[in-house]
Amino acid sequence: MAETTARSGSVQSIERAFGLLELMADAGGMLGLSQLATASGLPLPTIHRLVRTLVDLGYVRQEPSRQYVLGPKLIRLGETSSHMLSVWARPHLARLVDELGESANMAMLDGDQVVYLAQVQSRHSMRMFTEVGRRVLPHCTAVGKAIMSQLRDTEVRELLQRTGMPKHTETTITDVEEFAAQLRKAQQDGYATDEGEQELGVRCIAVPVPDVPSRLAMSISGPAGRMTETLVDRAIPLLTQAAQSLSDDLR
Repeated sequence: MAETTARSGSVQSIERAFGLLELMADAGGMLGLSQLATASGLPLPTIHRLVRTLVDLGYVRQEPSRQYVLGPKLIRLGETSSHMLSVWARPHLARLVDELGESANMAMLDGDQVVYLAQVQSRHSMRMFTEVGRRVLPHCTAVGKAIMSQLRDTEVRELLQRTGMPKHTETTITDVEEFAAQLRKAQQDGYATDEGEQELGVRCIAVPVPDVPSRLAMSISGPAGRMTETLVDRAIPLLTQAAQSLSDDLR
C-alpha cells in the first residue's frame, strides 16, 4: 500500500507541476506565488515546493521582482514538440494533396502570430510556397481566422489591438467589426477562408484542429483560378475529417 501511495503521490506532483506551467503560459509566462496559489487552488507551501523544483530543473526562473517566469529550458521542449507535430501532421496533409491536388498546410497560433509548422506541396508546377517556419499575422490568413474563431471575442479584440490589422492586398480585412463578423461565420460554418487577403491571387480554406492543447488549424491553398467553389465544397469535409484524425492522433 505504501508503494502504491508513493507512486500516486509522484504522479499527482507531476500533474500539479505541469498544471502550474500551463497556468503561467496562459498568463503570459509570468506569475507570483500568491497568484499561482489563487489560480490553482493549491496551498502556498505546495506551490512553493513545486516551483522551487521547477526552478532547480531550469523550467522556471525567479525574477528580481520575486515573480516567476517560464525558463529557457522549455524552448528545447517546445522546438522538439513542434517538430513532432509536423511529423504527425504530414500523412494527413499528404492525403489532402492526393485527394484535392492543392498544397496542404498546418499552422499554430504562437503568441500573436501564426506560424506554419508543416506543409505538403501540390504537384502542380504553379503552386504556393508558404514555407514552414514562416510567421504571419492571423487577421489575413484562413488558418489564423480558423484558430481565432475558437477564441473568446475579448481575446480576439485584445490580440488585434496589439498587432493592428495591416493591409496586404485590396481584400485584406482591416475593420475589427467586419473581422469579428467573419469569425462568427467561420465558427458557425466550421471553416474559414482567405480570399487573396495575404497574397494576391491566392485562395485558402482552413479548419481548426479540435480538442488539442495547442491552437492549430489545417488548410489547403492554391491559385484562385483552381480553387473553385466546386473544389472548396469537396475540400471542407475532407479538411474537417483530416483535422479530426490529427486530433485523435495527438490524444
